[in-house]
Amino acid sequence: MQDLPRKKSEKKPKVTRRAFLGAATAAAAFSIVPRHVLGQGFTPPSEKLNVAGIGVGGMGGRNICEIAGVRHPRRYGDTDNGFTLEEEPQPPKGENIVALCDVDDEYSALIYDTFPKANKYRDYRKMLETQKDIDALVIATPDHTHAVIAMAAMQLGKHVYCQKPMTRTIYEARMLTEAARKYKVITQMGNQGHSGEGVRLICEWIWDGAIGDVREVHAYTNRPVWPQAIARPEDRPAVPPTLDWDLFLGPAPERPYHPAYHPFAWRGWWDFGTGALGDMACHVLDPVFWSLKLKYPTQVEACFTKINYSKNIREETAPLSSIVHFQFPQRGDMPPVKVHWYDGGMMPARPEGLEPGRKLAEGDQSGVLFIGEKGMIMCGEYGNHPRIAPETAMRAYQRPPKTIARINMSHEKHWVQCCKDNTPACSNFDYAGPFTEMVLLGNLAIRTGEPLEWDGENMKATNVPEANEYVNPPYRQGWSL
Repeated sequence: MQDLPRKKSEKKPKVTRRAFLGAATAAAAFSIVPRHVLGQGFTPPSEKLNVAGIGVGGMGGRNICEIAGVRHPRRYGDTDNGFTLEEEPQPPKGENIVALCDVDDEYSALIYDTFPKANKYRDYRKMLETQKDIDALVIATPDHTHAVIAMAAMQLGKHVYCQKPMTRTIYEARMLTEAARKYKVITQMGNQGHSGEGVRLICEWIWDGAIGDVREVHAYTNRPVWPQAIARPEDRPAVPPTLDWDLFLGPAPERPYHPAYHPFAWRGWWDFGTGALGDMACHVLDPVFWSLKLKYPTQVEACFTKINYSKNIREETAPLSSIVHFQFPQRGDMPPVKVHWYDGGMMPARPEGLEPGRKLAEGDQSGVLFIGEKGMIMCGEYGNHPRIAPETAMRAYQRPPKTIARINMSHEKHWVQCCKDNTPACSNFDYAGPFTEMVLLGNLAIRTGEPLEWDGENMKATNVPEANEYVNPPYRQGWSL
């Protein structure tokens, strides 16, 4: 265990450690049956999971707080360039948070303070090697380290909640999908809309024939909201003392530290992230992938903004905006369908039959438009607020019975319950793996600039050999999957 020191400039929360631990101990006393009595590998619903978080400064901290049943801390004030908690942390009401791991002590400080009882680490490998009481992990690091961490955890029999996109590369997604089956662990990708009501309604309506056969879909987002299509910075500022830059790089190729990469802007760099498509399509395209029973497209083609996007920059970052066209073959009684993706503020043409003044996204920054033979369905970025368009058709539609099981809890808590019940989570890797492969294929088309013929089963572009270099690029020496 590596206990990380608190910076001198940071103020401790007002609540005392003794009071906090006393409250946490009292809450833990309600466990009924010890895990060792029932045998390793199954956690009864009456017992709390021991959960670890890896990458907790951003979304991972929110996931951990949701699992623990505590309010996520917010930064408040500026005290000698450090932050303190807006309010005192409360004793966890949910699962036990036993370990936290992050390469940046400063970025993760608020979550560390929220869970003072948890052991703190910088290196996830050290955590997995030394701390044996971990049942499950939340992984919310940059995309390029999802796969190596998740694989190491699953090989030890740990359940895994991994933020979207599941991986940075198509090969990694396939390997994690197969590993989850092999090691029989409970997995979940962090596309939280998959636990919601909207995506289920869309599936039921489309399967009911509400708009007839769907042969065309348009999905769009305003992302990126971070820099893309920029040159690699040439200056070399000092690495902050609170950051382990070598661990941040992980399997990515060596490059000097720069704040242009960490903590948030890494999404636009191909070595670390997957651009606007990889970031948002796992949300926006989720109702499309599920309702239309998609798997691997047979063709994909992309166009993109060429402003400030020379060949050298194209090797470094994603473009300012892009449009990607996927073609899927017939699936059972569902006809072939074309799925069109737009990012960077690009939008599809306004469809005929949509009421004057009605916005495509209806208040969301992202959305989906299903075009059927008998009408249209519109929804927001998580499949939320689905409506048949025009609205007169929505009012006239006789909704079918709800045939898909509903989830009356958060995406994270659903995963926790599945870990205890030993049942598959809704966005487990059997679903999320092929979905992630489909999304990431769009980036191959962007990076090559060529239309691709795709052999999904073999993860291979059959007409553009250079595209296959991006399917499974090599790791930095010392790292492997």
